[in-house]
Amino acid sequence: VQLVESGGGLVQAGGSLRLSCAASGIIFSINHMGWYRQAPGKTRELVEYITSGGNTGYADSVKGRFTISRDNAKNTVYLQMDSLKPEDTAVYYCNKWPNPWTSWGQGTQVTVSS
Repeated sequence: VQLVESGGGLVQAGGSLRLSCAASGIIFSINHMGWYRQAPGKTRELVEYITSGGNTGYADSVKGRFTISRDNAKNTVYLQMDSLKPEDTAVYYCNKWPNPWTSWGQGTQVTVSS
């Protein structure tokens, strides 16, 4: 499996970003996918997931602000992030949910300034 994340950047608090993750080497449509993040000095955590059927779940910290979606034709999962806060600063990764594959992408850095 190969996962390539993109779309991160530096944004002011209250701003928005849209992350993308292109997957290859798998049958994308049958896999539940998630976005994870890791802030400096912290463990990696699940942000939001989307099932193969399109059902979603999210961490309480992003409720009402982040939206996950997928395009099976493009083997891509997205994360729309609105109303960003400084505490959202982290490297963001996509992977299978639950039980991520052992191979992770390089991630995409999101930095939110106050």
